[in-house]
Amino acid sequence: MQVNVEDLSTVKKVLHIEIPEEKVTEELEEAYKKLRKTAKVKGFRPGKVPRSVLERLYKRNVDAEVSAKLIQESLEEAIKETQLNYIGSPTVLPAELEEKAPYKYDATIELPPKIGHLDFKGLPLKKQLYQVTEEDVDGHIEMLRKSLGQLKQVEDDRSVKEDDVVLIDLEGFKDGSPFSETPKTENLTMKIGASQILKDLDDEVIGMRQGDAKEIHVRFPESYPHDALANVDITFQVSLKGIREEAPIEINDAFANIFGKETLADLREEIRNNLKQGCERRTEQELFEQTYLALLEKNDFEVPDILVAHELEGIVTDTERSLAERETTIEDQFGVKREEFAERYRDIAEKQVKRHLLLNRLAEQETLSLTDKQVDEEMKDMAQALNKTFGEIKNHYKQNKDAFEFFKHTLLEKQATQLIIENSNIEEIQPE
Repeated sequence: MQVNVEDLSTVKKVLHIEIPEEKVTEELEEAYKKLRKTAKVKGFRPGKVPRSVLERLYKRNVDAEVSAKLIQESLEEAIKETQLNYIGSPTVLPAELEEKAPYKYDATIELPPKIGHLDFKGLPLKKQLYQVTEEDVDGHIEMLRKSLGQLKQVEDDRSVKEDDVVLIDLEGFKDGSPFSETPKTENLTMKIGASQILKDLDDEVIGMRQGDAKEIHVRFPESYPHDALANVDITFQVSLKGIREEAPIEINDAFANIFGKETLADLREEIRNNLKQGCERRTEQELFEQTYLALLEKNDFEVPDILVAHELEGIVTDTERSLAERETTIEDQFGVKREEFAERYRDIAEKQVKRHLLLNRLAEQETLSLTDKQVDEEMKDMAQALNKTFGEIKNHYKQNKDAFEFFKHTLLEKQATQLIIENSNIEEIQPE
């Protein structure tokens, strides 16, 4: 058997494999010998059917069977011979079997990238010192006020304005005829300015009064997420049935009581602390991202497609699971098929694969490890964040070995990242 290795990249190889004619002839003879014992052909006694007849009746099946056997046996031998430590499954391109000729076929394999010694010390990083201002606290208070969502019916005869919540009947027509994508809808609640359907529609409703009916012409943009409406002209028949507006809520101690605090000062202090923690997390995440980019700049490498595909599948599956909890799908939410959505995230998947490989290599290089105490402390933090007990979290991982291994792997990556940060040149700067 002959094996030639062609380099497609540092992580992808093609094995050109050639099996000698003698081996092909031997396997074909053995296959027809076995077939002759069981084949039932009219006009011939069992075991006496000539090979020429068997070839005429069963050649395609025999060739496929022999090809599969030759590939299975030779591929394993070829990989051992070349000593290539491949990942995933080889992709085989079978060839047509020819009698009295060698059998040649190609097999493509992918290899893990070889990452050498990582020089991770002295990387230049910038640490943004985010500050929480009283304006930030005021903004959060305002958000809480709006979250209470208290609306009152507008009693006076005024027209619709921005931020009103209107009750309308509407139906969309295309070229003068009812359109299936914009069916008649009664008692639709719509907040003006939120662009639930289209901003142009909101703008045209502004100024209407209760009881008014209006014909509104709009054109949906080409980038509209719902394909059936993209770049389409629609005429809406709109009837305004009611107007509601936010009821003013006084910001005082009683307001703080709603959120479990005795005084407004207590609520503001809690919000301030939460925002500070958010700033710290943001700073940490930015540093983590910088460590990866700086390390990659000094140690870039190619990654196997199979690892990117695996990471990408995880991203898409997690998205589908999250959307399913809200009873929607990728196509409904983003207006694209699963495959197109996946393609949008391919670059992100490749970056994540590179991140994992670099941090794994660093953990291996620096012989990083986790103690039982470190694992337990992280579980306690997780329990607190999820409002569960430490025992519940520990029992979950006890019953889910794969999830526990992933959890430990994540902690080890975090430890590797912290090691880089501790050995970096960090410049503290004020955000613009």
